[in-house]
Amino acid sequence: MGCSLTVPGFGNTSGFELRLLDRTGGTIENTDKITKDFVKKLNEAPELQNSFTSFDATFPQYMIHMDYDMAAKKGISVDNAMSTLQTMLGSYYATNFIRFSQMYKVMVQADPEHRDTPESILNLYLKNDKGEMVPFSTFITIEKVYGPEVLTRYNMYMSAMINGEPAEGYSSGDAIAAVERVAKETLPRGFDVEWSGMTREEILSGNQTVYIFMICLLFVYLLLAAQYESFLLPMPVLLSLPTGIFGSYIALVLTGLDNNIYAQVALVMLIGLLAKNAILIVEFAVARNKEGYDIVPAAIEGAKQRLRPILMTSFAFVAGLIPLCIASGAGAIGNRSIGTAAAGGMLIGTVFGLVVIPGLYIFFAKLENKKKNEEIKP
Repeated sequence: MGCSLTVPGFGNTSGFELRLLDRTGGTIENTDKITKDFVKKLNEAPELQNSFTSFDATFPQYMIHMDYDMAAKKGISVDNAMSTLQTMLGSYYATNFIRFSQMYKVMVQADPEHRDTPESILNLYLKNDKGEMVPFSTFITIEKVYGPEVLTRYNMYMSAMINGEPAEGYSSGDAIAAVERVAKETLPRGFDVEWSGMTREEILSGNQTVYIFMICLLFVYLLLAAQYESFLLPMPVLLSLPTGIFGSYIALVLTGLDNNIYAQVALVMLIGLLAKNAILIVEFAVARNKEGYDIVPAAIEGAKQRLRPILMTSFAFVAGLIPLCIASGAGAIGNRSIGTAAAGGMLIGTVFGLVVIPGLYIFFAKLENKKKNEEIKP
């Protein structure tokens, strides 16, 4: 038996979420018309499906009008009247009691027959400041009106929330681009869209991905520069990483998966795993070079000596990710994204890295020697 929990503020539905903002300060009816026309256009876009809005200016409801002067004459405060009405109609949690070793809640509420129609409110009573029972009908009236169930503001503007999903065969990024295109083409002056919920976080995290990778690569470079005591020899390790990242994206495209947060976690992990393979070859080649080997034989020897350990660990890692790549059921997309990105990147990065890394080492090692020789010359 399992359960699912939602993060407060993000909801529990899939797809995209946005707010249509009315910057004109117009009427609710106009906002309702623009919103429904916009939703209709969204559903006509081939990249989108199941677009809908909870904003409805024709939602039936009752408005309570309160005669403040009459309430004051009867010794009734507005706060007391509204809290009593909330208790009678919506219930109020009072206390707990224990019976038969079981704890029960005590909820205060009017009997169903006293709240079965809107007009039942007029027959309810409350106590005034003198302890007398006064009927609500003496100081309130009810009116049937139409309007939104809830009025919300987003960035200080009247807003209508819209939800939808990418159509089959399209990613969330395609859906975001389609919504922005439709908004630019159809929304009148004074209306705009703002992303919210997980869609907003997806857009923000997409902009942060580049900076995260840059920081990771900077740390790897600084650590290797300290290890090799050279600013050039870490470059073969760093320049071998794009093959693995390219492999991850190829695997995601072939399997129809998005570059989501799970895939990005796999890419960060690949930096360490693929750098490990490159470090093994470069470290062995540097040691052989210090023992008197020329640069090219040292690189070849390093690749030959570390071939079996690299293949064993890399292929074992890829084999262990297969269950994630073919996962199904709850959380399948997340499991498949991180498994496919890691497996594809590791497989392609390892195969091509065995050829690319020795070549990069030869190039930068010769460049390093040339630099040292120039420094030695008077």
